[in-house]
Amino acid sequence: MNPQRSRMAMVQSPIIPVVGELIRQHPGTISLGQGVVSYGPPPEALAQIAPFLSQPDNHKYKAVQGILPLIEAIVHKLKSENQITLADPRQVVVTAGSNMAFMNGILAITQPGDEIILPTPYYFNHEMAIAMAGCRAICVPTDDQYQLQIEAMTAAITPKTRAIVTISPNNPTGAMYPAPVLQQVNQLCRDHNLYHISDEAYEYFTAGGVSHTSPARFDPGCQHTISLFTLSKAYGFASWRIGYMAFPDHLSDAILKIQDTLLICPPVICQYAALGALQAGRAYCEKQGSEIATIRQTVLDQLAELADICTIPSPQGSFYVLLKVHTTQTDMELVEQLIRTYGVAVIPGCTFGMAQGCYLRVAYGALQADTVKTGIGRLVHGLQTIVST
Repeated sequence: MNPQRSRMAMVQSPIIPVVGELIRQHPGTISLGQGVVSYGPPPEALAQIAPFLSQPDNHKYKAVQGILPLIEAIVHKLKSENQITLADPRQVVVTAGSNMAFMNGILAITQPGDEIILPTPYYFNHEMAIAMAGCRAICVPTDDQYQLQIEAMTAAITPKTRAIVTISPNNPTGAMYPAPVLQQVNQLCRDHNLYHISDEAYEYFTAGGVSHTSPARFDPGCQHTISLFTLSKAYGFASWRIGYMAFPDHLSDAILKIQDTLLICPPVICQYAALGALQAGRAYCEKQGSEIATIRQTVLDQLAELADICTIPSPQGSFYVLLKVHTTQTDMELVEQLIRTYGVAVIPGCTFGMAQGCYLRVAYGALQADTVKTGIGRLVHGLQTIVST
């Protein structure tokens, strides 16, 4: 059998395990690579484990959509926090993280050969999912501040276009899109009979007084907007793999078919933890987020030393910075040198669709007060030394 005949041969390999292996080969490396936070789940989430274990029936399959108490809590959260009002609770499905939610959405709205518009830099798992579905990602560059270019996205629409994807707060850039811009994208989708897929994994990670906006608030009844959320980031349990999606009611049957095939039902123990997390609520996330905001400022202050060799648009959300390094070296060459020689790991921009120029994503969510200066200091020293030689 020829493995090159598989559709997976056309899908890029995930970069996180590659960088992770380099880190393992060089003990003591400080990782600024994977997007995780330093804190753990709220006590309310952990307190739900005992009630889960006390009911023997919980060890059997549960509803494909998710357990009813969690669905109800999500519907309430969407209405009260995101201003998303759903006509039917069936418009919510609990998923194994927002990556699965994205895959559910893509499979539900496309057939092979369709096109999905991705602003670049894109989140690499989005591009990979589109390729796995036999579809084509149409990459539309953002501007020099990583902001959306509406005219360019409009020009990219063809009869094969099925959706436009936005991520705000953004991974990998840290950019946030203003509410009027997201409303324009949402209206553009409505005008052209497209879906607006909105990834809001970092909704609680904002800075500088900028507020997060859910595009579905501009879509009464949520008829062309697919909104993706996760508890992995804000509530500090990435490995529990729990998220959810809200979508138009006419997609319900399709998404439940996909969910039943891929997952049967979301892990029930994780759903109990998610219920506890939502009971703790955004107050828990905002408390943790304020500490990350302090770390963010330290990161930006240190990175300012690279102003003569890097372009560094100031991030307004999530916990990422995307540097453009003024060098002729490739981003992967820099990544390997930084790990081997300077003990610090970042992610190359090529995996986010940045094929021209040298870009590095810096993730600072896992840093703490005692590691941020050391980690960013290694990065600054390494880049200054490498680029100047």
